[in-house]
Amino acid sequence: MKVAVLSAGSWGTAFAAVLANAAGNDVVLHARRTEIADAINSLHENPAYLPGIPLPATLRATTDPAKALAGADFMVVSIPAQTLRANLAQWSPLIEPQTVVVSLMKGIETHSGLRMSEVITEVTRLSKERVAVVSGPNLAREIAEKQPAASVIASTNNTVATALQQACMSPYFRPYTNSDVIGCELGGAVKNVIALAVGLAGGMGLGHNATALLMTRGLAETARLGTLLGATPLTFSGLAGVGDLITTCSSPLSRNRTFGEHLGQGMTVDEATIATKQTAEGVKSSPALLALAHRYAVEMPITEVVVDVIKGRTDVRQAAERLMARAPRPER
Repeated sequence: MKVAVLSAGSWGTAFAAVLANAAGNDVVLHARRTEIADAINSLHENPAYLPGIPLPATLRATTDPAKALAGADFMVVSIPAQTLRANLAQWSPLIEPQTVVVSLMKGIETHSGLRMSEVITEVTRLSKERVAVVSGPNLAREIAEKQPAASVIASTNNTVATALQQACMSPYFRPYTNSDVIGCELGGAVKNVIALAVGLAGGMGLGHNATALLMTRGLAETARLGTLLGATPLTFSGLAGVGDLITTCSSPLSRNRTFGEHLGQGMTVDEATIATKQTAEGVKSSPALLALAHRYAVEMPITEVVVDVIKGRTDVRQAAERLMARAPRPER
């Protein structure tokens, strides 16, 4: 397969390496900065995002998106969710008739409430059958280090999902297919918000019971919203649901958990943004997810308090008290 990966952040680079390590793929990584492209081509390393980790010698990089996309069977997109629409507007004329667009992004567009695959089809005018989503417990650095991992490839087109599955199967990366694009994307988006809440609790010094509470009830929030939006409930018990939630809420490599910890320790949102260094998608996506919940009359109390903390409408202590003071009810 000929694969173009746009762009060369940590997860884009790690997934490009997965594809390059799988037999028979010709992979080109698009980097915005010349020095990153040069380092990948000459040193076989991305010093800005994955320092010290060797990349496959066959992986090539370019700053020219047209060169990356020429003849591509798959166009893999891994950029901050809120920049997707503007970037696709520039890249869409370069997409060839055979190219399938693959989203690695886990977020919701703030002003529209659209999932990433919906933004892709809206901007590119491609059919849903030419779009796929990769989602799961995938910490970029661990995968770049060739530690064992699995993920889900979701598409309404099983032929596309299976082709991509074969293209990225390797001794250390095991992909599964799924037709539930809605569930996989919502699982990836909401878990970022729950990880912010878990980070907040950790930053405040709360223990493992609080973490388990937030993760479990956060999964319930995800399933409630997802089911109403047309997702398959079983998806949330799989890799793109609870699997991704466990990793993002538990690992110190998680940007969203780390961002939440900074807030729980008393930092402002601006200070936490600087300290975290890379994009924490849950910060921008949480208000859009809450708006979706309100539109469909779904209770998402954890998401609501996270939004209020980020917006400065409540402090972290009040947020914890609000959740614990909710009226008793059956577990469901």
